[in-house]
Order: sequence, then structure tokens, then C-alpha cells
Amino acid sequence: MKPRDETTTKGWVLALASVAAFMAALDSLVVTTALGTIRRDLGASIELLQWTVNAYNLSFAVLLLTGAALGDRFGRRRLFAAGLGLFVAASIVCAVAGNIGWLIAGRALQGSGSALLMPLAMALLGAAFPREERARALGIFGGITGLALIVGPVVGGAIAEGLAWQWIFWINVPIGLVAIPLVLRQIPENRGPNAALDIGGLAFIGGAAFAVVWGLMRGNSGGWSSGEVMVALAAGLLLAIGFVAFELRAATPMLPMRFFRIRAFAAGIGASLLFYAAMYGVLFFVVQFFQTAQGFGALGAGLRILPWTATLFVFAPLGGRLVNRLGERTLVVGGLLLQAMGMGWIALVATPDAAYASLVAPMILAGAGVSLAMPAAQNAVINAVAASEIGKASGAFNMFRFLGGAFGIAALVAVFDRAGNLDTPLAFSSGFGAAVSVAAVLSAIGALAGLALPARHPAARATAGAKA
Repeated sequence: MKPRDETTTKGWVLALASVAAFMAALDSLVVTTALGTIRRDLGASIELLQWTVNAYNLSFAVLLLTGAALGDRFGRRRLFAAGLGLFVAASIVCAVAGNIGWLIAGRALQGSGSALLMPLAMALLGAAFPREERARALGIFGGITGLALIVGPVVGGAIAEGLAWQWIFWINVPIGLVAIPLVLRQIPENRGPNAALDIGGLAFIGGAAFAVVWGLMRGNSGGWSSGEVMVALAAGLLLAIGFVAFELRAATPMLPMRFFRIRAFAAGIGASLLFYAAMYGVLFFVVQFFQTAQGFGALGAGLRILPWTATLFVFAPLGGRLVNRLGERTLVVGGLLLQAMGMGWIALVATPDAAYASLVAPMILAGAGVSLAMPAAQNAVINAVAASEIGKASGAFNMFRFLGGAFGIAALVAVFDRAGNLDTPLAFSSGFGAAVSVAAVLSAIGALAGLALPARHPAARATAGAKA
């Protein structure tokens, strides 16, 4: 039987890591159902509104791998507590924001805090639990994090409608202030390999992501052939090329470019980037559709997308069980085709007077598809590399996941602006339908990328990846 103190320590690590990850995951989506209220209160355009989501996604994505490296060097417990402190401070900035600029700044800080919390939570769990207990602990941790993604829009809607949208952020403050001293007292300190920080790679990928999203955001209002937009998109491309060149020569790259020579890794990342772009882009708009086009409140909108988000609970575990039987390619391709069909169906029927019942089946179809594809794509990416490099592969998967979300929102907002506006329910529905149609196309292209995944059994691919 394990000593009482060791068992207690593991319980504290699991509880505190899960609470912090739940807050971080919740805040990636909780704001979506409050967007309509925020738009009215702060007088924000759809262009600026997207930054309340994308500022979080971008800062999280580009700092994720650096957050893990900082914890390895300076202490995972210490940096985990610092991440909680930054997240709490950022939540206060969001709550007291008197204009959209301050809200966007606060959201960027929240994403930075999450970039410390999420990877270090998993690292602390890995250090606290022995190999034979780790899978169960990570399963509990993943289930709690997944629950945040499901209930986030409902919680955001309930708070925005019952209290005020600012309480979406105030609620983090007491939880964080209680958690920080508990982390410092109950979690033992540990470190990882003291590798050099890839500051150059961080600067290149951060600049590239920001420039591309900025160019997509400004395309309609500034003109696609304007100097501002052309320079932004060109700068994004050049910085992306610079990132690749820098990583090829870096002694300790945050993302080894040789990973992309492994077919399973490259195809898994490509498919993931596309299906997350489609999913996050549609999620940004669908709750606003229910509010702006159909007149429901924030809570009503959050409840109405549950048929989509709740599929994660059913189909993601199913996909995890089927991946060893069917292989990743079947699940990624099949899942993304289902998402494409579901989104295409939504685009056809989403009108101001559409009955809610007509939207339930396509939402379930789209949600089931992406929920099957997600664990299969992640499995392909992680199993493609040697065991000693799984951390970097997992970090890369999550980085491209949030980059895909940021690009997807920016691209779909550009399509929405061209085809519709916020002025009337009919105008919103026109823009929404066009945006969701593009998301369906992105999902279908993701399925094509998934076809490049190796067809052989996953166990064989894991062995091949370990030898690469």
C-alpha cells in the first residue's frame, strides 16, 4: 500500500492541475456566447470582436512550447503558480475593461497564462504518477478539460444573461487566489531537461501568425489589394519561411523540422490545422446566429449548441477505442467528411425562421465527425516520433490546433463580411451561411490531407516513428 503522504500528494496534483486546466479550457470558449452582449456594450465591430477570441488563441499557441521549456528550466511548480497568477491578473483586466482594446489585451494575457498552465499541468501529472497509474490520471484530467469545452458556451450564456458578461472573468479570481497557495504548498517542485530556450523560433512563429491573421481580418475593410493587407500577408509568409529556416539551424528547436519528413506527423498536423480552423470558425458564429438572427438570449444560444459540443463526450472516447482497430486514416478521413457534410447542411438550412429541429441533426453530424477525428489525428502525430520526443510532438499538435482556430475565425469573418453584416437577421444569416460553407470546404480539404496518413496498423507506425 502506498504511503499516505504520497497518495495525498498525487491527489493534490491531480486536483489542482485539473482545476487550472478547466479554467484555461473554459475561458477559450466561455466568451463565445457573450459576444453579442459584449458587441453591444462596447460598440465593437465584428472585426474587433474576433480578437476577443483570437488574442487568446494566438498567445496560447505561440507560447505553449516556450511555457513547457520555462517550467523545465526554472521549476514546473513555480511556473505553474506564476501561470495561475498571470491568468488571474488577466481575468481582472478583462473584467474591468471599459473598451474593446483593453478586453483584447486582457484576453492575450489570459492566453499567455494558459500557455504556462496547460503543458505544465500535464508535466506535473507525469512526474507525480508512476507509469502504471499515469494513464488513469491523464484520463481523469482529460475528461475534466473536455467537460470545460462542452459546458463553456452554456456557462458563458448563463452568466452573461443572469449577471453580466464581466462575471465570466471575475469568477476566475477567487478560484485562482485559492489555488496559488495550495500549489506552492501541496505540489513538490520538479524540473525537466535544462534545454536552451528557442527565443528566435518564438519570435518568428508569433510574428507570422499575427501578420497572417491581421491581413485576413483587414482584407474586406482595407481592401485585399491595399498596401496594408498585402504587406501583412507577405510579412506572414516571409516570417513563416524564416521560422522554418531558423528551426533547421537551431541547436534545440521548439519544433524540429525533421518531424515533417515523417508522413504520419505531417498529415496529422495538416488535417488537424484544417478541421480546427473549421470548428472554431463555426463556433465563433453559431452562437451569434442564434442570438442575432433568431433572437434568443445568451443562455438560450448556449443551450442550443449542446447537440454539437456534447458529442465530444460520446464520440471522442469511441474514436479513441476504434483507432487501434481501424487505424487513424479511416477515422480522420471519415470524421472530417462527416463534419463537412454537417456544416454544409447547416449552411443550407440556417435562416432567421429556421426551426431549431432542422439544425439539430447537422450539428450532431458535424460534432460526431470532428470528435472521431480528433483523437485519431493526435494519436497519429504522437506515435510518429520517438518516445523521447513525444512532448515536443504533443506541443506541436496543440500549437497548430490553436493556430488553426485563429486562422479559421479570421478567414470566416472575412467571408462573413463579404456576404453579410450584423444589421438585420437576414443579412446575418446570409453571411453566416457563406462562412459555414467555407468551413465545410476546409473540413473536406482536411479529409484529403488525412488520406496521406499511412494505412498500416497504428502499432506498426509507432515502431516506424520511433526509428525515424
